[in-house]
Amino acid sequence: MSKTKNDEAWEKLFEIYKIIPAIQREGSFEISATQINKLREARLMTKFDHRANLPKVFSDNKLSILPITRGSYVISPFEAYQELKDINAGISKVPFPEYLQSIDYDNISSESTAINCAFVSGIIADFVQDQNLLPTVSGRMSSNSFSFSIRNTATGKGMPVNVVNSQIEIDGGYEGYDYLTLIEAKNSISDDFLIRQLYYPYRLWSGKVLKQVKPIFMVYTNGIYSLYEYVFEDINNYNSLLLVKQKNYSIETVDINLGELLQVFERVQLVSEPEIPFPQADSFRRVINLCELLYQNNMTRDEITTNYDFDPRQTNYYTDAARYLGLVDKQKEKGSVAYVLTSEGERIFQLKYKARQLKFVELIAKHKPFYDTLRRCFTIGKIPAKDEIVDIMKKSQLYRVESESTFRRRASTIAGWLKWIMDLQR
Repeated sequence: MSKTKNDEAWEKLFEIYKIIPAIQREGSFEISATQINKLREARLMTKFDHRANLPKVFSDNKLSILPITRGSYVISPFEAYQELKDINAGISKVPFPEYLQSIDYDNISSESTAINCAFVSGIIADFVQDQNLLPTVSGRMSSNSFSFSIRNTATGKGMPVNVVNSQIEIDGGYEGYDYLTLIEAKNSISDDFLIRQLYYPYRLWSGKVLKQVKPIFMVYTNGIYSLYEYVFEDINNYNSLLLVKQKNYSIETVDINLGELLQVFERVQLVSEPEIPFPQADSFRRVINLCELLYQNNMTRDEITTNYDFDPRQTNYYTDAARYLGLVDKQKEKGSVAYVLTSEGERIFQLKYKARQLKFVELIAKHKPFYDTLRRCFTIGKIPAKDEIVDIMKKSQLYRVESESTFRRRASTIAGWLKWIMDLQR
């Protein structure tokens, strides 16, 4: 598997500054932006919003990195990330103010637009249970100075970190009578997130206001706003965050019933299997989300891997899955290969939520292994067992799928995509 530019640059930095031996001696290593900039821009070399984004030399040695001043960072085997878990599958429908013309909630292309839609539609007020919210703080600012303890994964104990005027960024800050709500917004699905994005703003503003500060993580994708409220049980402990509330919202109608799924299934016209690797991408939500990001901008493989919650192997799997469905293609841009939405992909993301989901179902069901498995699913009322899915796949003349182990791995994708289809029923 080829390395990213960050992988290569960090390997050189680790060699130049003998970072591993230093950490073994001292427990951590401080590096400046000036040192990093000698090989590649520090801004690109230190933005790891998800554990999967960490360069190979970090992940191989179980290391993470945090900013401690405006121009320096600390590297150590500490736990910087938190798993992101959904605890509520329901979706609440909210109205959008009809008089607003400057925000198009059907075409959200940035995290800032998503957070604005969440505010004006009342999603944020409903979630924090405060109808008197007003936007107050946002953008880049200094963290001021504070210290905290973070879990060292090598020892299992806390280690001290001192922060002095590091730069932080708040996507949205909203104050009501009782709370100051600070929101970190994302337009991509992930398995985890960098705790720092909640903790540093929380520490700054907990020292500035007398009200309780509520750290909120918000994800917008495919028409759904998912909000997660956390509390830090110990203000001085970076890893003491606890998820206390999670809720999903939609501005558009999301109700889809079994009859509508059957109508799509009955009108499907099967297509020949493309000469593209059969999908090994179990989460169809993430296939959609990848296409959403490409709807905003074309991206190279390296850009997808660096900016999304994917390692290089997952980037290949999910781009191939989108190509298999005819949603994504590859083209040459400035000497490198970029992934772009096809005309079909562009058209789908101009549809309303409900029509878009049903079109995805149609694109999946056009392929014989998915069609036959979905028909069996409708017949027995549940997703077939993996052995049965494998038998269906073996009769479908799949492109370059031959070994039993490969059939079984790919069967997990069919099961995952069918689960996504069946879960559309609200």
